[in-house]
Amino acid sequence: MIKLVHFERTDFKKLIDWIDSPKFLLQWGGQTFCFPLDEQQLENYIKSANTYASQTLIYRVMHEENDEVIGHISLQIDRINKSARIGKVLIGEKSKRGQGIGQLMIEKVLNIAFEELKLHRVSLGVFSFNLSAIACYEKAGFVKEGLLREARKIENEFWSLWEMSILENEWFEKKELI
Repeated sequence: MIKLVHFERTDFKKLIDWIDSPKFLLQWGGQTFCFPLDEQQLENYIKSANTYASQTLIYRVMHEENDEVIGHISLQIDRINKSARIGKVLIGEKSKRGQGIGQLMIEKVLNIAFEELKLHRVSLGVFSFNLSAIACYEKAGFVKEGLLREARKIENEFWSLWEMSILENEWFEKKELI
């Protein structure tokens, strides 16, 4: 249904169009980017990504039937500690939300992390109000490790952030059950 393909300059415009507010940018990009998102920020983002030795793998999510770009996801790798962090998760095409695509994205990136890269642990952060994302991550096998209370400030409000992770043995046990 979907495939992950390395994110490239030709994908910049679509991603910029999806990120339409400072709040949405914080949800998607954390503190890495500032609003409005622009090509120079994305140039810096991909500068040393997507090579064999890269610490960052960045993907566009494509619908297999028609090669439409519908989302984005990244994996920040710590090879010394055999771990990685999923970030920048987005189903940008609103008409594709609620169809299980987020689950497929997470499964595909975990497959890369655990089967291709042979990592031990994968983590992520998700804002506490993003209940659909939390449910998606839990369904994929992620466990809540702790709540960072009011960890991010946006305008005049603070957002709390759940830290979640999955270990390689949990991933492989879950795959056997499928």
